Amino acid sequence: MKLVTAVIKPHRVEEVKTALRAVGITGMTVQEVKGVGRQGGHAEVYRGTEYRVDLLPKVRFEVLVGPEAVDDVVDAIVAAAATGKIGDGKVWVTEVESSVRIRPGERDLEAV
Repeated sequence: MKLVTAVIKPHRVEEVKTALRAVGITGMTVQEVKGVGRQGGHAEVYRGTEYRVDLLPKVRFEVLVGPEAVDDVVDAIVAAAATGKIGDGKVWVTEVESSVRIRPGERDLEAV
């Protein structure tokens, strides 16, 4: 099993959810997070004083899938989250050793 994690801009959430559903993903975890990448944040002005915002609002998606679905899921997220501007986000894939669906007790790929 693989865990696909994506951190994207908040205004692209609906597009990413729609794209994941289109490739057959029904279960996902979505969190509001803050982070900074290569862009290093940005400067804002409040009441005439400039200050640096270095932790920007982002949304984190986590999707647990079988190995055969990884490329489709990653491609769907990238296509839906892309705006062509700095700070679009990042997607990464990690190996998952085991999973258990609590109520029925299903394990591993059955639990996905």
